[in-house]
Amino acid sequence: MSDELLPVSPADDDALWVRLRKLTAARIGLKRSGASLATAPLLAFQLAHAQARDAVHQPLDLEQLAADLAGFGLPVLDVASKVEDTQTYLMRPDLGRTLAPDAAVRLAPQTGACDLSIVITGGLSARAVQSHAAPVLKALLPLLRKESWRIAPLVLVRYGRVAIGDAIAGALNADIALVLIGERPGLSAPDSMGVYLTWQPGADTTDADRNCISNIRPEGIGYADAAFKIGHLLKAMRERRLSGIRLKDDSDRLLLGSTD
Repeated sequence: MSDELLPVSPADDDALWVRLRKLTAARIGLKRSGASLATAPLLAFQLAHAQARDAVHQPLDLEQLAADLAGFGLPVLDVASKVEDTQTYLMRPDLGRTLAPDAAVRLAPQTGACDLSIVITGGLSARAVQSHAAPVLKALLPLLRKESWRIAPLVLVRYGRVAIGDAIAGALNADIALVLIGERPGLSAPDSMGVYLTWQPGADTTDADRNCISNIRPEGIGYADAAFKIGHLLKAMRERRLSGIRLKDDSDRLLLGSTD
């Protein structure tokens, strides 16, 4: 009889799944008890779900984040969107894309032609931004300074969505908006940060005009790789004066050292 047709014992089957689980964070081959999940994977799932919910509702600690960014040699400002609380943020995405009335007053003294506006906001995972924004900028800013980028003050936003960066870039007279934001938590990644880059954003800007780098965290795209990809895209935007679907991100090829 062929080995492929021999029955597989439960012990051998479990050993196979144990090896496969080491290769992915996905929930595969979970043990069962009758028609239900076994206790251990069920409790692990409930814990992951609770961590994802907590990430959505955890507020961004702006004071601590400002302190983490203080040593980067750039002014740090904080402004707010039109959202006043977490519940409104979840129910009214449109308000998270619009600056509060007093934000323009805070940004006005900083206006002046610059290449890049960097905006940081909690999004749907303040934990992600709290943990990863400073390390990414620590790796990115030296790369930008080597290329003589004129960088506006860092702007922290309470209850901001991605498009809040459009208004801030316009207020600061910046050519490019770079938004660091917490991504929607998953059951294996409650702390994933995304970066959105947009060339000359305005009122008519859509998501098709943006480039995105997702899953920035030690278990996903590491800080150094994220900084390299951001720097590569920024340089391409400045040279080609466009972004979004018209600008292909080929930084992975460069990271792998391909000569194709």
